[in-house]
Amino acid sequence: MSANKLNLTLKIWRQKSINSPGSFVEYKISVSPDSSFLEMLDDLNNELESKNLEPVAFESDCREGICGTCDLVIQGQPHGPVPKIATCQLHMRNFKDGETIWIEPFRAKAFPIIKDLIVDRTALDKIQQAGGFISVNTGSVPDGNAIPIHKDIASEAMDAAACIGCGACVAACKNASAMLFVSAKVSQFALLPQGKPERYQRVEAMVKVMDEMGFGSCSNTYACEAECPKGISVKNIARMNREYFMAKVK
Repeated sequence: MSANKLNLTLKIWRQKSINSPGSFVEYKISVSPDSSFLEMLDDLNNELESKNLEPVAFESDCREGICGTCDLVIQGQPHGPVPKIATCQLHMRNFKDGETIWIEPFRAKAFPIIKDLIVDRTALDKIQQAGGFISVNTGSVPDGNAIPIHKDIASEAMDAAACIGCGACVAACKNASAMLFVSAKVSQFALLPQGKPERYQRVEAMVKVMDEMGFGSCSNTYACEAECPKGISVKNIARMNREYFMAKVK
């Protein structure tokens, strides 16, 4: 490393459109180790545009690990080599001077590539729209603690609600399964009193759309849990399976 800069080789997936063939293109860059991964890509794009070259297309929004849009596979891992963070929270200090970094989009049949590193994840939105909400009239906002909920149950629901819907679980699974995402959405409502009245129709509707969107079955490798930036547990998949079974036999 020289003058507090990392000299890196980037191998980035470039693809003009959904129907175009894609390939990795090599770029050289010198970047501060204090830069975030997305700031590094911003620097690269500024350099490309200064040369009248097409910038690399990638998604980002909040850049605070909340929105889940910065979906990149870095060195073969969704969101990169540091566990339990989104790409926007990854800093270049986690890479070595002279390192080659491979950057590609999330790959799954249900996530067609739109351009370069951007994939279409509306399949997750359609699953959410199928039942990831409470449609019954819950009345006005209750006073605090008006509905007693055991601390352990509330904590489990909050842990499931931490899912940001980035799709890393899909990208990590060899079957491109969305079961961790769907099970988190099912669990966050099924555990709480407000969500229980619709629990069975919710799980049936969301699983039905998940299958229709072309996601695969659970591979039982726990890769989804390992790569999830929010540490969503596969216990939610077991809970979703129980909910689905009960929905079928009720």
